[in-house]
Amino acid sequence: MAPHPDPAPRVVGSDRVLALLIELAERPDGATLDELAAAVDSPKSTVHRALASLRRAGLAAQSGRGVYVVGDEFLRLAFENHARRPEQRAVEPILHALVDAFGETAHYAVRDGAEVVYRAKVDPSSGSVRLTSVVGGRNPAFCTAVGKMLLSEAAGSIEELSRIVAATPLVAHTPQTIVSVEALWDDLQRTRERGYAIDDQENEQGVNCVAVPLRSGTHPETAGAVSVSALAFRTPLPELIARIDEVRAIVESRGATR
Repeated sequence: MAPHPDPAPRVVGSDRVLALLIELAERPDGATLDELAAAVDSPKSTVHRALASLRRAGLAAQSGRGVYVVGDEFLRLAFENHARRPEQRAVEPILHALVDAFGETAHYAVRDGAEVVYRAKVDPSSGSVRLTSVVGGRNPAFCTAVGKMLLSEAAGSIEELSRIVAATPLVAHTPQTIVSVEALWDDLQRTRERGYAIDDQENEQGVNCVAVPLRSGTHPETAGAVSVSALAFRTPLPELIARIDEVRAIVESRGATR
């Protein structure tokens, strides 16, 4: 008889406090003590003590009878940290300039393994349709313009690319998504040659993007990638590509992260 797999370890001590904080952050409408105890697989009395610690620090609060939410101090710390990051101060003027020029959404993202993490986003002030991306959100790198821009510089061979994307299955998000390592490698080679990446409605139907690298100050390293993400009916991909030099000029003239 095959041995049974080991059960998932229960969270204890400081790990439990952190697990509760994460649970609360993912539940903007709040959660009851019963719900939180079930989520972290711990006794209610233990979870109640951990919540009391979070409440004393201002990281959690009780918004209604038995409903716990993230505390205002947690939000203050998160927003202040994000606003004061050096890269944030450098990137925001770039994104605002791109939005002013194109009337579409601009993103700044970095790569984390096989995914991209959006560090900054600026939406146009007008237009009833907005993109669903959020700061701190993630997407697979293989089907986004920012991701392909960063993968093109990170992967020096198809073998290396295979290792990077192994953690994220190449599944189709739309009919245009690239779903093989060989086709992705070919696309990344073209990306390297022209110096910009394209997302032709590959991650989200009806949304196309172009992305360019954001260098780290005077050094050649790439800090991340900046994209213009446009609704295809409003700004078709050929129009974005025709204006790629304008995108580059804005990114370079506004300065890079230090």
